[in-house]
Amino acid sequence: MYEPRGTEPISTRAFALRVARHFGFALGLLAASLAAGMGGYMGFEQLRWRDAFLNSAMLLGGMGPVDDPISDGGKLFAGIYALYAGLLFIFVLALMLAPIVHRILHRFHWEQEGG
Repeated sequence: MYEPRGTEPISTRAFALRVARHFGFALGLLAASLAAGMGGYMGFEQLRWRDAFLNSAMLLGGMGPVDDPISDGGKLFAGIYALYAGLLFIFVLALMLAPIVHRILHRFHWEQEGG
């Protein structure tokens, strides 16, 4: 996916495009996760879309749900969605940092090898 160790680091413009692609993918993943969470809250807990949005966004943001689930299905969904949201946070953070960390390490190795 990225340039191999022995090649010159990519240009600043190409790097900015790489970061933008990663950001776009992360944004799409967050939007899909928010929509899935809203669907779950609307389906299991019969929440209006605004309340479903609030609960999903709060969980994805790491704050926790606003409305306590009432139904057994809603409780199960909320627990699974909370675990998913925690893992998604780690994944999105890694996705956003990957091109930056790679560029730093690639430049370090390029300069060490006399490039």
